[in-house]
Amino acid sequence: MNRVIAVAANDDFSLDLTFNDGSVKRFDARPYLDYEFFRELKDPEYFKQVRVAFGTVQWPHEQDISPETLYLESIAVPDSANVTDRNVA
Repeated sequence: MNRVIAVAANDDFSLDLTFNDGSVKRFDARPYLDYEFFRELKDPEYFKQVRVAFGTVQWPHEQDISPETLYLESIAVPDSANVTDRNVA
C-alpha cells in the first residue's frame, strides 16, 4: 500500500503529495469540498493546516482522505515539485 510521507497544500485547493514509493503527485481536493464532511476545507487557511497522519493526510478536525484515493486520483508532478521537506510524517 502506498502511504503519504509528505504533503503541501496549494492555493488552488490541491495537495502535493510524496508517497513512500518515491512518487510525487498532485491531488485536486475541489470535488470533495461540497460534501458536508469536507466543507470546512473551503476555508483556505484551514485547508493549509493539512498534515501527514497515519500514512495519509488529515486536518485539525480529523477530516481525512484514504491513501488509496489520494494515490489513484492524483496526477504525477515534475520532480521539481518534490515536497519531502514540507509537512513530513
